[in-house]
Amino acid sequence: MFAFQSPQPVQLPFPAPPPFRKHLKCTAARGSCRPPLCSLTSNPTVSTSTAADDKNRVIQRLCERGELKRALRVLSQETDPNQRTYELLILSCARQNSLSDGLSVHRHLLENGFDQDPFLATKLINMYSELDAIENAREVFDKTRQRTVYVWNALFRALALAGHGHEVIDLYRRMNWVGIPSDRFTYNYVLKACVVSECGLSLLKKGREIHAHILRHGYGGHVHIMTTLVDMYARFGCVKWAGIVFDEMPEKNVVSWSAMIACYAKNGMPFEALELFREMNLETNDLLPNSVTMVSVLQACAALAALEQGRLIHGYVLRRGLDSILPVISTLVTMYARCGKLDRAQQVFDKMDERDVVSWNSLISGYGVHGFGEKAIQVFNEMIISRIPPSPISFVSVLGACSHAGLVEEGKMLFDSMVREHRIFPSVEHYACMVDLLGRANRLDEAAKIIEEMRIEPGPKVWGSLLGSCRIHRNVELAERASARLFELEPMNAGNYVLLADIYAEAQMWDEVRKVKKLLEARRLQKVPGRCWIEVKRKIYSFASVDELNPQIEQLHALLLNLSMEMKEDGYVPQTKIVHYDLDLEGKERILLGHSEKLAVAFGLINSAKGETIRITKNLRLCEDCHSVTKFISKYTKREILVRDVNRFHHFKDGVCSCRDYW
Repeated sequence: MFAFQSPQPVQLPFPAPPPFRKHLKCTAARGSCRPPLCSLTSNPTVSTSTAADDKNRVIQRLCERGELKRALRVLSQETDPNQRTYELLILSCARQNSLSDGLSVHRHLLENGFDQDPFLATKLINMYSELDAIENAREVFDKTRQRTVYVWNALFRALALAGHGHEVIDLYRRMNWVGIPSDRFTYNYVLKACVVSECGLSLLKKGREIHAHILRHGYGGHVHIMTTLVDMYARFGCVKWAGIVFDEMPEKNVVSWSAMIACYAKNGMPFEALELFREMNLETNDLLPNSVTMVSVLQACAALAALEQGRLIHGYVLRRGLDSILPVISTLVTMYARCGKLDRAQQVFDKMDERDVVSWNSLISGYGVHGFGEKAIQVFNEMIISRIPPSPISFVSVLGACSHAGLVEEGKMLFDSMVREHRIFPSVEHYACMVDLLGRANRLDEAAKIIEEMRIEPGPKVWGSLLGSCRIHRNVELAERASARLFELEPMNAGNYVLLADIYAEAQMWDEVRKVKKLLEARRLQKVPGRCWIEVKRKIYSFASVDELNPQIEQLHALLLNLSMEMKEDGYVPQTKIVHYDLDLEGKERILLGHSEKLAVAFGLINSAKGETIRITKNLRLCEDCHSVTKFISKYTKREILVRDVNRFHHFKDGVCSCRDYW
């Protein structure tokens, strides 16, 4: 009936009660026993009913005061507990996190004939869910014959919290088949089951079917259900569908707005996230953003390197008293680090009264993306000394820091310590970090050996890391092997084809370049266009490659052309080899000058104050020509220029980049 997944279920310490056990109890309280048979108390003048009521009240009061052990001692003397008594006992066991006491109450409940009470079955399932005993929750459900919608909902909730989403969907189908009508809680739980499970097209399809079911049964105007729908579509990256649901909501609360802002922030649309936040503040004077809202907004600021926006949000956080909430402060650390203000990130971290592993990970990651690998390792070790156990993400962050800084031996030691010292088994992300670490250092044979010896399927992240390293070191043979696997695993990812074409172009293998281009055309794939964002005077501007819509475009091109002529006199040679179009040299140079990061740099030079740092974010890897040009510009204009690409930070100053050309 169920796909049991718990490795070691807790066995219920009792057999199923006999069918007629309930009728063996004394029924004096119901007036059906003769007086001589009811003499259960030492005082014949006190009725059994009154004594039972007194004991029930005593047990209930003890439960309400948190004295569970005393309540259980009184329960052992009680012959006729009522439903309310059992309810409070079950709730107390959950609050005090005592599975053994919960099993004892459950046994007593069955012995007293409440085994088919659907209300108490609901409470028991909830209790076992809180105590991480999902197998026992399933067993309660299995043995309950009268399953109300509340019993079904309780199991849906328990399974969703335990991450068993597929099982919830299967049970939901059974519930519909037996004719139990869904309520608003049912829809919330089954949608959350889609969200908590591993992403897959099958669950997205089920989620859309549930969406249709919701609309057919008149729940389309329910704010909580619609908000969960937004969450579900966001989880699967269906931003368009999430937006449609959000726009059609007749009523929105702060949770709804926060869900849609988070949808944009987590799906690579930070600009839209900030725009929606601005709209929320304009349209809803009575709704105050909460901590969840602020986390998403700060993530959007971090993604865009929008320092001034982030500072404004920080001030709002302080005014609202949200600076005591750990996720908010951890995201503040990330925001300042990703905006290039590592010193400010460290200050925020140092002032934290309490730190969890997420806080430490934020700081480790911040130093890592800036190329300060040794400092990232130092912070990682400080976390261990502080007795904060590292998480899998901790190792992703510190291994990534080693990769950006070329700390190969240090990274290998940290990787080996995962299982040996911390009992964390490497995932695909950790192997991808190691392949990247070795590949960047031109130890491609070792990187390939790691992939061969993996005990889990490498997946696109690992092969993608190898292909990226092959591009850096122009290893055609290994690149062909990696791309062949990537074309199988991600046939519609245009980036893999473009990367292979770049590698062929570097090797002057033009026939192979044309073959890859034909493959792209045959599959109707297009390269993701380069895009950059820059913040000037607290406004965020977006630039696409060869952008002709900006009103200052002619001025930007003129500035870049003049700078290019000066740079050529100082030794600059345009990297025209990265342009794969069949054009003359002048045409290729013109395309290079139209790259989005160059336009953003020129825009920053024209529109910002003299000496002000220019901060730019790019959605792709910085190209070699833009990297070279930005170094020259930082020297000629005496400006600091921060460019964060998809991999790391580049801090240009006086003609030198912080990456030391190791990227």
